[in-house]
Amino acid sequence: MPTYRPDASESLRTRNPAASPPSRPSPPSRVAQRALLLTLSATAVAATLVTAPARPAHAEATPRTSAAPGLTWRPCAPSNGPAELECATLPVPLDHADPNGPQISLAVTRLRSDRPAARRGTLLLIPGGPGGSGVRHLAQKGAALRKEMAGAYDMVSFDPRGVGGSTTASCALEPADRHLVALRSWPGPDGDIAENAARSRRIADACGRHGGAVLRSLSTANEVRDIDRFRQALGERRLSAWGVSYGTYVGAVYAQKYPQHTDRWVLDSAGDPDPARVERGWLANTAVGADDRFPDFARWAADPARDDQGLRLAQRPEDVRPLFLALAAELDREPKESTTPGVPLTGNRLRLALQIALQDDDLFAEPARLVRAAQDPAAKPVLPAVLAGPLPDRDAAVTMAVICNDVRWPGSVSTYRRAVAEDRVRHPLTAGSPANIPPCAFWKDRPADKPTRITAEGPSNILMVQNLRDPNTPYAGALKMRTALAGRARLVTVDHGGHGVYLANGNPCADRTVTTFLTEGRRPHRDTTCAD
Repeated sequence: MPTYRPDASESLRTRNPAASPPSRPSPPSRVAQRALLLTLSATAVAATLVTAPARPAHAEATPRTSAAPGLTWRPCAPSNGPAELECATLPVPLDHADPNGPQISLAVTRLRSDRPAARRGTLLLIPGGPGGSGVRHLAQKGAALRKEMAGAYDMVSFDPRGVGGSTTASCALEPADRHLVALRSWPGPDGDIAENAARSRRIADACGRHGGAVLRSLSTANEVRDIDRFRQALGERRLSAWGVSYGTYVGAVYAQKYPQHTDRWVLDSAGDPDPARVERGWLANTAVGADDRFPDFARWAADPARDDQGLRLAQRPEDVRPLFLALAAELDREPKESTTPGVPLTGNRLRLALQIALQDDDLFAEPARLVRAAQDPAAKPVLPAVLAGPLPDRDAAVTMAVICNDVRWPGSVSTYRRAVAEDRVRHPLTAGSPANIPPCAFWKDRPADKPTRITAEGPSNILMVQNLRDPNTPYAGALKMRTALAGRARLVTVDHGGHGVYLANGNPCADRTVTTFLTEGRRPHRDTTCAD
């Protein structure tokens, strides 16, 4: 989900800036390099499993479309992925209402079953974001997923339009407007948003001038249509799927629009699907998510084990939050020069570093190092790569375009000013950013499609998995998705912090439950919980 446009961080936090600064920023950790975009006993889990229905109960008519072309696969093994990976290019209509009109291309990838006799279908990996690369996600997760699936599936994924190897768009933004701390739209130290409003208007104007038809086409609705085009090109009547973060919303919309083409459906780390808000709600909810998750960081930062690492921030967990807030306020008043010329450590960069790190325990050391360096008069902080320079223009474009094209945003600056003032009081860790004014407030085009309402209409073939303390897609939002799906879904709650569950946080109960559902069709009789 968009975390910093929501789950834009899933794709953005893993990439180096377009122009590397003279002083090398700290390298991304192992966890930062993966796409996110991320116990009950075995007896207890087995006792709650039932068989998912083999066929969907409801179907909607498939929209008018031309026949999908076949796919010409070629080897494309990455240096760090399965050697058997294949890639292809899929043409899709720029405008699905005109299926024989101008076409754009999607980069698609496949890892075929290594046990053809055990194969039961095709499993689609739906990337997070907006802006996440499915091609990279399958390369990273393919080996582990192949082991879990034991030959049950060919595994496929894709770069959504606007991403990676697919047709992309550009807003031709100035480098200063492509820094993540600017795109995230953090208020000034006193909560003022005048500079944010000016920048958001400038970005929206640039996107309106330079983005063209491709930028206007970047939306959840078109990603869902593209997925069905992919299904047809694969020659599959139905797909199984594993959607993560923003990919859970894409997956839920696909299941709502094309229930007759869904088989076994996993939604991993979901947000509130409220059609009146969609991404607006996801961004706002990250303030709650940070509050839910911060105690895990505080316990880590106060643990005596941090002494040897030089990263212990306080003697007691309850002292970490006031220390962090006070230091951020001090950096608001007096930013500290970093090793990247012209890019100081500000209070907002420190806050943003924390928000990124809350996605995984293995990232906690990054903001702790920044805190330590900020406290040391002789030290120069080393900024994480994603905070040290501008994002590539196409990455900035896609993360903004999808959230602005999906739903209408308020256009009144005063509305955001009031919301920011209130949010800063309620959620000091995020300092009003989740309620702040985005370029969407000044977007030139209205959404071409109304957001889809997720309902209980459709087959009961969905398994949701959700961390209890997720900073990007908070548990409260996932419960809204669960309520909307009603009898179609079962929810597995994992008593864990961070973003992403399956094959992400090492919880054997959750991993086993998802694997059993995908390979055997059995899921819990009712909503259940996995202990950490």
